[in-house]
Amino acid sequence: MVDLPVQAGSLEAEARKDAARRNRLLSSPAILIIALFGIVPLLIILVYSFLEAGPYGGVVWHFSTDAYVNFLFQQDIFSGALTFAPAFLLIYLRSVLFALATTVVCLILGFPTAYFMATRPQHQRNWWVLLITIPFWSNLLVRTLAVMFIIRDEGLINDILMRLHLISRPITMLYTNFAIELGLLYAFLPFMVLPLYASLEKLDFRLVEAAYDLYATRWRVLWRVVIPASLPGIVAGCLLVFIPALGAYVTPLILGGGKHMMIGNLIAQQFGSGRNWPLGSSQALILMAAVLIALFAYVRNTTGKPTNG
Repeated sequence: MVDLPVQAGSLEAEARKDAARRNRLLSSPAILIIALFGIVPLLIILVYSFLEAGPYGGVVWHFSTDAYVNFLFQQDIFSGALTFAPAFLLIYLRSVLFALATTVVCLILGFPTAYFMATRPQHQRNWWVLLITIPFWSNLLVRTLAVMFIIRDEGLINDILMRLHLISRPITMLYTNFAIELGLLYAFLPFMVLPLYASLEKLDFRLVEAAYDLYATRWRVLWRVVIPASLPGIVAGCLLVFIPALGAYVTPLILGGGKHMMIGNLIAQQFGSGRNWPLGSSQALILMAAVLIALFAYVRNTTGKPTNG
């Protein structure tokens, strides 16, 4: 006589194996796409960063760490001595400052915008979301050119100010740090608003009313009720703004006129006019490693803390 518990256990184990095989089969297309368009290009960049630069571009298949050494040091062509050269570090620092400023300004502007959207009647919210996403309907290059036409010396802003006799000559805004920051803000503000709106929309506003009933001030309600409830949206929005702003290419190139180089422009220059593919690969990997380390440290500090009680 067959032992029924043993038979049921074997059938359950076989069912789990079939489910695991089916799940692997269903996920294999996604894994293949990630491998081909994500992992393989990164491996190519990693390999290139440890090769010698070709005389006219490309690489020479000889192992070398010169790309990483040249990131921080410059070699004298006569003596061969290495001297510290902080030029690349300054470009990285400038990019980090631009990305941080963009993230902070997007948060300051995006939070009240998302709160306003979340407090509208249900039938109006989709229209506000539509207005926020309209810029995504056009290419980033087109939007950046639109900003350039608005802030140039003969642009809309200067034309209005001069017609109102508020200024006697155009204000130079194009090809400045202000222009780059304005372009980054315009490009990435929706990435902050939408995650904030998704969090605030789920907020039970009866908690806000209860806080007011307990004589809490507006600022206390904001800091003790609204912001803690929207913290996942704040974190997601900051990451979605900071990371792409750090490697922005089109905005600094067009609105900065090439005079205010950022990391994206620096890497593109190495693969283009610089013809130093290993150096460009090492710069890209250093940027990616810095972002990954920062994200890992953040996740560890926010999710790895033991809870009391």
